[in-house]
Amino acid sequence: MNTFDDDNIEFDFFDEPETVEAPTRGRRRPKPETPVGRGGGPGPRPPMRPPTGIVPLARLVGLIAIAIAVVVALVFWVGACQGKSKHDEYASYAAKVRTLAQSSSRLGVEFANKLSSAGLKQSDLETSLQTYAQQEQQAYDEAQQIRPPGPLRALHQSLIESFELRAKGLAGLGDALTQVSGSKNAQAQTAEINALTAQGELLTASDVVWDQLYRLPATQQLKAEGVTGVVIPESHFVADPDFVSARSFGLLLVRLGGASTGGTPGGKHGDSLISVVANPGSVSLSTTSATTVAVSAGLTFVATVADSGNYQEVNVPVTLTISIGGTRSILKRQTIALIQAAQQATVSFGNFQLPTSAFGAKATVTVDVGAVAGEVNLANNKATYTVFFTLG
Repeated sequence: MNTFDDDNIEFDFFDEPETVEAPTRGRRRPKPETPVGRGGGPGPRPPMRPPTGIVPLARLVGLIAIAIAVVVALVFWVGACQGKSKHDEYASYAAKVRTLAQSSSRLGVEFANKLSSAGLKQSDLETSLQTYAQQEQQAYDEAQQIRPPGPLRALHQSLIESFELRAKGLAGLGDALTQVSGSKNAQAQTAEINALTAQGELLTASDVVWDQLYRLPATQQLKAEGVTGVVIPESHFVADPDFVSARSFGLLLVRLGGASTGGTPGGKHGDSLISVVANPGSVSLSTTSATTVAVSAGLTFVATVADSGNYQEVNVPVTLTISIGGTRSILKRQTIALIQAAQQATVSFGNFQLPTSAFGAKATVTVDVGAVAGEVNLANNKATYTVFFTLG
């Protein structure tokens, strides 16, 4: 028996190639069946569908358009709300300022009436000035509590400064008045007048600050902000700068000197009637001939009065009387608050309700200027005019 070498043994079945799976054949999509119609013929074709993706795109475009419309509407709505809110803010601010402005202006009128009042005493004037100063100080404090809109904050400081000037000016006048000694020394009198005038200039400056540094720039700021229908108020404490001038204070000291003694004021005092004019038409009345006056709803008589003395006169009464057929029918009175020496002032009478008997008949118009303290000559204080009233 032969011995075989193990290394020469071959096993062919181990060398068979690996089994390879046959590729899978793709499935055919079934052909859509053609619908069969009546009689065995082809039926109607199904409706064509839009290409995939068109419908979602159209929906997206529509949603975007709606979103844009909503955003635009919101922008307009928010803008309208902001505009109304801005207007209300400025209107509320102006209303608060108006209350203080009107109160201060009324106090200025009261101050002027006090200085020009007849029989004024120095002690009474000093007390009144301190009271006025306290009221303006209160207005100053209230103005500081007002919260202006942002663009007006810097300008609002000028309003506060205006009230501060008024408070200081009035208090300063009161203090200066306490230093008035009544001395006849010219140098001492000049010093006293200058002290009063310096405080009066603060009052005049307060009006300038209000107008030029507050009201006008604030009004321009409202225009720049597009705010309409809101008015920044005016406030004038001194109606006439001459009222707080050195001349006026000099005359005031003379009047106070006369009042303190209780006697008749010295020097030349008096007033006189210069002319009477009927308006409309500026028809001058004459004391020597009859004047025809057309009557209308705006009929007024304007009397011109002059200070014929050397001193300031205050609270000068003027009376106008219309008589028809010898009977007094209408009586009106006015008062001239202040007339400077050698100056003129006018006073107007109006709102007449003439009776029917006044037309076609002779009437007389009498104007009488009341005498002032210390006046001696009264011959030029009164005049009577003959007139004929006609329908205008």
